Amino acid sequence: MSEMVAVSARNLYKVFGRKPREVVKRLAAGSARDELTGLGTAAVIDASFEVKQGEIFVVMGLSGSGKSTLIRMLNGLLEPTSGTVEVMGSPISGISDAQLREVRKKNVSMVFQHFALLPHRSVRDNVAYGLEIQGMPLAERRERAERIIQRVGLDGWADKLPAQLSGGMQQRVGLARALAADTDVLLMDEAFSALDPLIRREMQEQLVELQAELGKTIIFITHDLNEAMFLGDRIAVMRDGRIVQVGTPNDILTDPANDYVAQFVQDVDRARVLTAAGVMEPARSVVSVAAGPRAALRAMRDLQTSAAFVVGPGRRLLGVVRDKDVLRLVKANETDLSTVIRNDAATVTGDVHLTDLFESAVESPLPVAVLDAENRLLGAIPRVTLLAALGNVPTTTSELDTIEPAPSVSVETITETLRVTAPNSSTEGTLV
Repeated sequence: MSEMVAVSARNLYKVFGRKPREVVKRLAAGSARDELTGLGTAAVIDASFEVKQGEIFVVMGLSGSGKSTLIRMLNGLLEPTSGTVEVMGSPISGISDAQLREVRKKNVSMVFQHFALLPHRSVRDNVAYGLEIQGMPLAERRERAERIIQRVGLDGWADKLPAQLSGGMQQRVGLARALAADTDVLLMDEAFSALDPLIRREMQEQLVELQAELGKTIIFITHDLNEAMFLGDRIAVMRDGRIVQVGTPNDILTDPANDYVAQFVQDVDRARVLTAAGVMEPARSVVSVAAGPRAALRAMRDLQTSAAFVVGPGRRLLGVVRDKDVLRLVKANETDLSTVIRNDAATVTGDVHLTDLFESAVESPLPVAVLDAENRLLGAIPRVTLLAALGNVPTTTSELDTIEPAPSVSVETITETLRVTAPNSSTEGTLV
């Protein structure tokens, strides 16, 4: 995802009614929306946000929250009562019809809830329709349409009419038509809400795959919380025309801005939203391979655990060691810890969802190690932390032990071994 801004909205208001500008003035002065219904209906109130290039930005809210009105101001279907919109640096509001058509041609396209396909045209010609309006030659637009049709999973259906397709397939045609326009920004207004649950999930997964492949900026409108959490890099929550919180799915779920957001997310499937990076603890039982067996044994004794992660230069994970193995090295006066490193640690990257951690957490006696792309150890997820995250229970309590597994060698045995094998110190094994 780029840090460049694709869409910028500043202090957007949209009021329908007799005196829209008077309503904006009073709202800005602190009046409540319900007090102004005689003058007009405020659908969007002081909305400001930025969407980065390559981001999936989801606007979520219940019916009547203003989300569909908001998205229609982002491509000029509705003129803001007040405020500004820019798409790829070009203004959307306050420009001529000819300028708006040019921005739509190059910068922004839209997929609606209802497929809006031309019934007498084939799938290929529906996908190529926008290119035809742009004046692209027939051969070129058909070649591009064929390429996009394959990408959305409709290979072999190019000559069919819309009536011969299922609802999910028709929505794929609508998506393909928007993708064929090759604009920078794709607006999707409740695009999957008319689909059956299984087909809807397939379309969500395909949208994520296409976005990763094509790098499009997507603004997606939905009233479905699980859909928002699955799709969104960031989510804007709307209520009564106002944006009440903008954040990542993890932010929305774990740190709701107010009681409304908290109630909104209380029934979400946390395992499919929270990620390993979002719930991991600092990895406490960690030793450097260069520190040697004695340091590893002391660390496991002090933490009262039977295992430790071993890291090399740059904190890259090399594996794990067990207290019994390291104890044997110390007794034999060995100095090379690498000889007992095991490669049986369960590891994941930080973006893995908790639903994909259960098997690893159950099968591994160790906490699950969280690594970055360079194999560096970022943190660990003990089973108690995983369960606490799913139940929205804090782990900041002395009753929740985040060090595991339990030691298999007694503290006394380790201390005595360190003492009798110490080369020059009678206090080597003293507990501190």
